[in-house]
Amino acid sequence: MADFDAVTKAVVPAAGLGTRFLPATKATPKEMLPIVDKPAIQYVVEEAVSAGLLDVLMVTGKNKRSIEDHFDRAIELEEALEAKGDGDGLSQVREPADLATLHYVRQGAPRGLGHAVLCAKQHVGDNAFACLLGDDLIDYRDELLKRMIQVRGSYGGSVVALMEVPREQVSLYGCAAIEPTSEDDVVRVTDLVEKPSPEEAPSNWAVIGRYVIDPAVFEVLENTPPGRGNEIQLTDALRTLAGRGSDQGGPVHGVLFRGRRYDTGNKLDYLRTVVQFASERPDLAPEFMPWLKEFLASR
Repeated sequence: MADFDAVTKAVVPAAGLGTRFLPATKATPKEMLPIVDKPAIQYVVEEAVSAGLLDVLMVTGKNKRSIEDHFDRAIELEEALEAKGDGDGLSQVREPADLATLHYVRQGAPRGLGHAVLCAKQHVGDNAFACLLGDDLIDYRDELLKRMIQVRGSYGGSVVALMEVPREQVSLYGCAAIEPTSEDDVVRVTDLVEKPSPEEAPSNWAVIGRYVIDPAVFEVLENTPPGRGNEIQLTDALRTLAGRGSDQGGPVHGVLFRGRRYDTGNKLDYLRTVVQFASERPDLAPEFMPWLKEFLASR
Protein backbone atom coordinates (compact mmCIF):
# COMPACT_ATOMS: atom_id res chain seq x y z
CA MET A 1 0.00 0.00 0.00
CA ALA A 2 1.14 3.54 -0.70
CA ASP A 3 2.25 5.91 2.01
CA PHE A 4 0.16 9.09 1.95
CA ASP A 5 1.13 12.51 3.25
CA ALA A 6 1.73 12.87 6.97
CA VAL A 7 -0.95 14.27 9.27
CA THR A 8 0.46 17.09 11.40
CA LYS A 9 -2.49 19.33 12.27
CA ALA A 10 -5.53 18.92 14.48
CA VAL A 11 -8.83 20.80 14.40
CA VAL A 12 -10.96 20.97 17.54
CA PRO A 13 -14.49 22.36 16.98
CA ALA A 14 -15.48 24.17 20.18
CA ALA A 15 -18.17 26.61 19.11
CA GLY A 16 -21.30 24.84 20.35
CA LEU A 17 -23.76 26.59 22.63
CA GLY A 18 -23.80 23.86 25.28
CA THR A 19 -27.55 24.07 25.75
CA ARG A 20 -27.74 20.66 27.43
CA PHE A 21 -25.73 22.02 30.37
CA LEU A 22 -27.61 25.25 31.03
CA PRO A 23 -27.43 27.26 33.20
CA ALA A 24 -23.79 26.29 33.85
CA THR A 25 -22.87 27.04 30.24
CA LYS A 26 -24.56 30.43 30.09
CA ALA A 27 -21.18 32.09 30.68
CA THR A 28 -18.81 29.09 30.79
CA PRO A 29 -18.02 27.07 27.65
CA LYS A 30 -19.11 23.44 27.95
CA GLU A 31 -15.58 22.51 26.88
CA MET A 32 -14.30 24.10 30.09
CA LEU A 33 -16.45 21.99 32.41
CA PRO A 34 -13.99 20.12 34.63
CA ILE A 35 -13.37 16.40 34.65
CA VAL A 36 -12.38 16.42 38.33
CA ASP A 37 -9.86 19.29 38.12
CA LYS A 38 -8.97 19.56 34.44
CA PRO A 39 -11.27 20.92 31.71
CA ALA A 40 -12.43 18.42 29.11
CA ILE A 41 -10.85 20.41 26.30
CA GLN A 42 -7.39 19.92 27.78
CA TYR A 43 -7.74 16.14 27.60
CA VAL A 44 -8.60 16.52 23.92
CA VAL A 45 -5.53 18.64 23.19
CA GLU A 46 -3.35 16.21 25.15
CA GLU A 47 -4.67 13.38 22.97
CA ALA A 48 -3.77 15.27 19.80
CA VAL A 49 -0.29 15.96 21.13
CA SER A 50 0.25 12.32 22.14
CA ALA A 51 -0.52 11.37 18.52
CA GLY A 52 2.20 13.74 17.32
CA LEU A 53 -0.04 16.66 16.35
CA LEU A 54 1.53 19.81 17.77
CA ASP A 55 -0.37 22.30 15.58
CA VAL A 56 -3.92 22.63 16.95
CA LEU A 57 -6.67 24.91 15.63
CA MET A 58 -9.62 25.65 17.91
CA VAL A 59 -12.83 26.65 16.14
CA THR A 60 -14.54 28.77 18.78
CA GLY A 61 -17.47 31.14 19.03
CA LYS A 62 -18.94 33.86 21.19
CA ASN A 63 -18.30 33.57 24.95
CA LYS A 64 -15.44 31.10 24.43
CA ARG A 65 -12.61 33.40 25.43
CA SER A 66 -11.88 31.37 28.55
CA ILE A 67 -10.66 28.53 26.33
CA GLU A 68 -7.97 30.81 24.92
CA ASP A 69 -7.12 32.05 28.42
CA HIS A 70 -6.74 28.49 29.68
CA PHE A 71 -4.11 27.67 27.06
CA ASP A 72 -2.29 30.97 27.57
CA ARG A 73 0.19 31.99 30.25
CA ALA A 74 -1.21 33.38 33.53
CA ILE A 75 1.71 35.48 34.69
CA GLU A 76 0.19 36.91 37.89
CA LEU A 77 -1.04 33.49 39.02
CA GLU A 78 2.32 31.92 38.20
CA GLU A 79 4.15 34.58 40.20
CA ALA A 80 1.84 34.07 43.17
CA LEU A 81 2.35 30.30 43.13
CA GLU A 82 6.09 30.69 42.73
CA ALA A 83 6.21 33.09 45.70
CA LYS A 84 4.37 30.51 47.81
CA GLY A 85 6.75 27.79 46.75
CA ASP A 86 3.88 25.79 45.23
CA GLY A 87 5.82 23.92 42.57
CA ASP A 88 3.03 21.43 41.81
CA GLY A 89 0.46 24.18 41.30
CA LEU A 90 2.87 26.14 39.15
CA SER A 91 3.51 23.12 36.93
CA GLN A 92 -0.22 22.49 36.50
CA VAL A 93 -0.88 26.11 35.56
CA ARG A 94 1.92 26.23 33.01
CA GLU A 95 1.19 22.86 31.43
CA PRO A 96 -1.69 23.88 29.11
CA ALA A 97 0.33 26.71 27.53
CA ASP A 98 3.23 24.37 26.82
CA LEU A 99 1.26 21.53 25.22
CA ALA A 100 1.17 22.66 21.59
CA THR A 101 1.00 25.60 19.23
CA LEU A 102 -2.61 26.74 19.53
CA HIS A 103 -4.46 28.78 16.90
CA TYR A 104 -8.01 30.11 16.99
CA VAL A 105 -10.70 30.96 14.46
CA ARG A 106 -14.30 31.92 15.18
CA GLN A 107 -17.37 30.30 13.72
CA GLY A 108 -19.65 33.28 13.32
CA ALA A 109 -22.90 31.37 13.78
CA PRO A 110 -23.76 27.85 14.96
CA ARG A 111 -24.32 26.29 11.54
CA GLY A 112 -23.28 22.74 12.30
CA LEU A 113 -20.17 20.60 12.63
CA GLY A 114 -19.56 20.63 8.88
CA HIS A 115 -19.48 24.41 8.84
CA ALA A 116 -17.15 24.45 11.87
CA VAL A 117 -14.73 22.19 10.00
CA LEU A 118 -15.01 24.43 6.93
CA CYS A 119 -13.82 27.32 9.09
CA ALA A 120 -10.47 25.51 9.30
CA LYS A 121 -9.85 25.59 5.54
CA GLN A 122 -7.41 28.48 5.48
CA HIS A 123 -5.34 27.10 8.33
CA VAL A 124 -5.27 23.49 7.14
CA GLY A 125 -4.70 24.18 3.45
CA ASP A 126 -4.10 21.15 1.25
CA ASN A 127 -3.18 18.83 4.10
CA ALA A 128 -4.99 15.95 5.70
CA PHE A 129 -5.89 16.74 9.31
CA ALA A 130 -7.33 15.21 12.43
CA CYS A 131 -10.62 16.45 13.87
CA LEU A 132 -11.36 15.82 17.55
CA LEU A 133 -14.70 16.58 19.18
CA GLY A 134 -14.64 17.68 22.79
CA ASP A 135 -17.71 15.65 23.79
CA ASP A 136 -15.79 12.40 23.38
CA LEU A 137 -12.78 11.65 25.55
CA ILE A 138 -10.68 8.67 24.53
CA ASP A 139 -8.59 6.96 27.18
CA TYR A 140 -4.93 7.81 26.67
CA ARG A 141 -4.05 4.11 26.96
CA ASP A 142 -5.98 3.18 23.81
CA GLU A 143 -4.20 5.43 21.26
CA LEU A 144 -7.13 5.51 18.83
CA LEU A 145 -5.97 8.61 16.98
CA LYS A 146 -2.51 7.16 16.32
CA ARG A 147 -4.13 4.10 14.76
CA MET A 148 -6.39 6.26 12.58
CA ILE A 149 -3.39 8.22 11.31
CA GLN A 150 -1.68 4.93 10.45
CA VAL A 151 -4.76 3.83 8.49
CA ARG A 152 -4.80 7.13 6.60
CA GLY A 153 -1.12 6.57 5.77
CA SER A 154 -1.92 3.18 4.27
CA TYR A 155 -5.24 3.78 2.52
CA GLY A 156 -5.42 7.53 1.91
CA GLY A 157 -8.75 9.32 1.92
CA SER A 158 -10.49 9.89 5.24
CA VAL A 159 -10.83 7.74 8.35
CA VAL A 160 -13.61 7.75 10.94
CA ALA A 161 -13.72 6.12 14.35
CA LEU A 162 -16.56 3.61 14.67
CA MET A 163 -17.93 2.15 17.89
CA GLU A 164 -20.66 -0.44 18.23
CA VAL A 165 -23.71 0.88 20.08
CA PRO A 166 -27.06 -0.67 21.02
CA ARG A 167 -29.54 -0.49 18.16
CA GLU A 168 -31.86 1.74 20.21
CA GLN A 169 -29.11 4.37 20.48
CA VAL A 170 -28.21 4.71 16.78
CA SER A 171 -30.45 7.77 16.43
CA LEU A 172 -27.93 9.71 18.53
CA TYR A 173 -25.09 9.20 16.04
CA GLY A 174 -24.05 9.08 12.44
CA CYS A 175 -24.04 5.41 11.43
CA ALA A 176 -22.00 3.62 8.79
CA ALA A 177 -22.56 0.90 6.23
CA ILE A 178 -19.31 -1.05 6.17
CA GLU A 179 -17.38 -3.71 4.27
CA PRO A 180 -14.46 -5.71 5.70
CA THR A 181 -10.84 -5.28 4.65
CA SER A 182 -7.84 -7.52 5.17
CA GLU A 183 -7.30 -5.90 8.61
CA ASP A 184 -9.52 -6.94 11.51
CA ASP A 185 -9.98 -3.41 12.88
CA VAL A 186 -10.33 -1.58 9.55
CA VAL A 187 -13.43 -1.44 7.35
CA ARG A 188 -14.39 0.35 4.15
CA VAL A 189 -17.27 2.78 4.70
CA THR A 190 -19.76 2.61 1.84
CA ASP A 191 -22.47 4.87 3.25
CA LEU A 192 -23.16 7.16 6.19
CA VAL A 193 -26.48 8.28 7.64
CA GLU A 194 -26.79 11.07 10.21
CA LYS A 195 -28.92 10.11 13.25
CA PRO A 196 -31.09 7.48 11.58
CA SER A 197 -34.01 5.73 13.21
CA PRO A 198 -33.18 2.19 14.37
CA GLU A 199 -35.14 0.85 11.40
CA GLU A 200 -33.20 2.98 8.88
CA ALA A 201 -29.71 2.53 10.32
CA PRO A 202 -27.34 0.67 7.98
CA SER A 203 -25.60 -0.87 11.01
CA ASN A 204 -25.08 -0.23 14.70
CA TRP A 205 -21.50 0.97 14.10
CA ALA A 206 -21.67 4.63 15.09
CA VAL A 207 -19.27 7.42 14.21
CA ILE A 208 -17.71 8.82 17.37
CA GLY A 209 -15.86 12.11 17.67
CA ARG A 210 -12.54 11.29 16.00
CA TYR A 211 -11.78 11.82 12.31
CA VAL A 212 -8.77 12.00 10.02
CA ILE A 213 -9.96 13.92 7.00
CA ASP A 214 -8.71 14.45 3.47
CA PRO A 215 -8.58 18.15 2.46
CA ALA A 216 -11.01 17.40 -0.38
CA VAL A 217 -13.68 17.70 2.31
CA PHE A 218 -13.53 21.50 2.07
CA GLU A 219 -14.72 21.59 -1.53
CA VAL A 220 -17.50 19.16 -0.63
CA LEU A 221 -18.57 21.15 2.43
CA GLU A 222 -18.74 24.34 0.38
CA ASN A 223 -21.33 22.61 -1.78
CA THR A 224 -23.17 20.67 0.93
CA PRO A 225 -26.64 22.09 1.69
CA PRO A 226 -27.95 22.11 5.27
CA GLY A 227 -29.14 18.68 6.33
CA ARG A 228 -30.56 17.34 9.58
CA GLY A 229 -31.33 20.16 12.01
CA ASN A 230 -30.90 22.65 9.16
CA GLU A 231 -27.13 22.46 9.77
CA ILE A 232 -24.23 21.60 7.49
CA GLN A 233 -23.37 18.06 8.52
CA LEU A 234 -19.86 16.64 8.35
CA THR A 235 -21.48 13.21 7.97
CA ASP A 236 -23.05 14.30 4.67
CA ALA A 237 -19.71 15.48 3.30
CA LEU A 238 -17.97 12.27 4.32
CA ARG A 239 -20.75 10.31 2.67
CA THR A 240 -19.89 12.06 -0.58
CA LEU A 241 -16.20 11.29 -0.16
CA ALA A 242 -17.00 7.65 0.59
CA GLY A 243 -18.27 7.31 -2.98
CA ARG A 244 -15.14 8.80 -4.55
CA GLY A 245 -11.87 7.32 -5.69
CA SER A 246 -8.47 8.22 -4.33
CA ASP A 247 -7.95 10.78 -7.12
CA GLN A 248 -10.93 12.78 -5.78
CA GLY A 249 -10.33 12.65 -2.04
CA GLY A 250 -11.89 9.28 -1.34
CA PRO A 251 -12.42 6.70 -0.04
CA VAL A 252 -13.49 6.61 3.62
CA HIS A 253 -12.35 3.88 5.98
CA GLY A 254 -13.33 3.20 9.55
CA VAL A 255 -11.34 2.01 12.54
CA LEU A 256 -13.43 -0.28 14.74
CA PHE A 257 -12.83 1.00 18.25
CA ARG A 258 -13.44 -1.31 21.18
CA GLY A 259 -11.57 0.69 23.82
CA ARG A 260 -12.47 3.15 26.54
CA ARG A 261 -14.52 6.17 25.55
CA TYR A 262 -15.99 8.73 27.92
CA ASP A 263 -19.00 10.68 26.70
CA THR A 264 -19.34 14.14 28.26
CA GLY A 265 -22.07 15.35 25.91
CA ASN A 266 -24.95 15.04 28.36
CA LYS A 267 -25.38 15.40 32.12
CA LEU A 268 -25.67 11.73 33.01
CA ASP A 269 -22.66 10.60 30.99
CA TYR A 270 -20.69 13.60 32.21
CA LEU A 271 -21.30 12.52 35.81
CA ARG A 272 -20.26 8.97 34.97
CA THR A 273 -17.07 10.28 33.42
CA VAL A 274 -16.17 12.33 36.48
CA VAL A 275 -16.70 9.32 38.74
CA GLN A 276 -14.65 7.05 36.47
CA PHE A 277 -11.76 9.50 36.32
CA ALA A 278 -11.85 10.11 40.08
CA SER A 279 -11.88 6.37 40.78
CA GLU A 280 -8.57 5.98 38.89
CA ARG A 281 -6.79 8.93 40.49
CA PRO A 282 -4.21 7.69 43.01
CA ASP A 283 -4.54 10.95 44.97
CA LEU A 284 -8.33 10.66 45.24
CA ALA A 285 -9.38 7.01 44.92
CA PRO A 286 -8.21 5.82 48.39
CA GLU A 287 -10.69 8.19 50.06
CA PHE A 288 -13.24 8.60 47.27
CA MET A 289 -13.99 4.94 46.57
CA PRO A 290 -14.79 3.92 50.18
CA TRP A 291 -17.03 6.97 50.50
CA LEU A 292 -18.76 6.12 47.21
CA LYS A 293 -19.37 2.51 48.26
CA GLU A 294 -20.77 3.65 51.61
CA PHE A 295 -22.96 6.23 49.94
CA LEU A 296 -24.37 3.70 47.45
CA ALA A 297 -24.98 1.15 50.20
CA SER A 298 -27.04 3.72 52.09
CA ARG A 299 -29.38 4.50 49.21
